[in-house]
Amino acid sequence: MPGAAAGTAATGAGSSGTAAAGMLPAQEAAKIYHTNYVRNSRAIGVLWAIFTICFAIVNVVCFIQPYWIGDGVDTPQAGYFGLFHYCIGNGFSRELTCRGSFTDFSSLPSGAFKAASFFIGLSMMLIIACIVCFILFFFCNTATVYKICAWMQLTSAACLVLGCMIFPDGWDSDEVKRMCGEKTDKYTLGACSVRWAYILAIIGILDALILSFLAFVLGNRQDSLLAEELKLENKVLLSQSSLE
Repeated sequence: MPGAAAGTAATGAGSSGTAAAGMLPAQEAAKIYHTNYVRNSRAIGVLWAIFTICFAIVNVVCFIQPYWIGDGVDTPQAGYFGLFHYCIGNGFSRELTCRGSFTDFSSLPSGAFKAASFFIGLSMMLIIACIVCFILFFFCNTATVYKICAWMQLTSAACLVLGCMIFPDGWDSDEVKRMCGEKTDKYTLGACSVRWAYILAIIGILDALILSFLAFVLGNRQDSLLAEELKLENKVLLSQSSLE
């Protein structure tokens, strides 16, 4: 009887050891999956940060450059217009007379140009503030920072949309008509043509929307990562207590 009891105890100890050994590979697999998940999330986060900086550069270029609309083959005068700076020829020489400054809104030929300058400038400031918020990754919850940046990028995209939609409303101003002809009107450019800065701003809208969507996804993934880390820690603690 004592021998049988000892055999039964040995068998029980062996089965519990087998169960514990069977649990360890599953935990190792979970750790490997978790490590790969974190590594992929960080790689996507780095790409998101790089493209955010690229978008900020695009936004600054669109705001500063005065090549939103320009002259064409049949325009009465040579010249080009930006958000707050424009240059028009005088018809007697090839020299252009330039006017307009962001610090002097009274020099802008249309209220629509003033509003468009404000919204594109606000979009630029928001995306620069988003880049500054990258510092918060060292001090705050990662998911929270991603979501803050996502809302900033989404608002930046909305400001870009407003700026691009309002800008053509000023095409009926006297200065634009002097360059593009009398057929020019609101949202009708006459003999002039759209230049690269305007097209780049429209592309920037799509870029900002994609970046904001990606930031929301990364923020949600960080939340799920925290939940998985807690589950993994609980599993390790349970396995350790069972082994003891």
